[in-house]
Amino acid sequence: MGHSIKDLIYQGEKSGVHNWQTLEGMSYYWHPDWLHIAEDITGHKATATIDIDGEKATQHEAEKAIIQHLNKSDK
Repeated sequence: MGHSIKDLIYQGEKSGVHNWQTLEGMSYYWHPDWLHIAEDITGHKATATIDIDGEKATQHEAEKAIIQHLNKSDK
C-alpha cells in the first residue's frame, strides 16, 4: 500500500519555506526557489528532485515529489 497526499500534514509556511509532516513524524521542507524537497530546513540535505512543468516548482509539484519519495523508500 503506497502513500498518498492524505498521508501528509501541511504545517504551513515560514519565511517562504513550506513544511509537511508525515503521519510517522518525518518532516519535509520546500522553498519555491528549491528544485528539491529536503529533510533539513536549510535545504542542504536534498532528498528528492522535483519534476516541474514550468520555470519554478509549485506547491503541488513539491507535494507530489514527497509522495514519490515516500513510495520509493517503502520498497
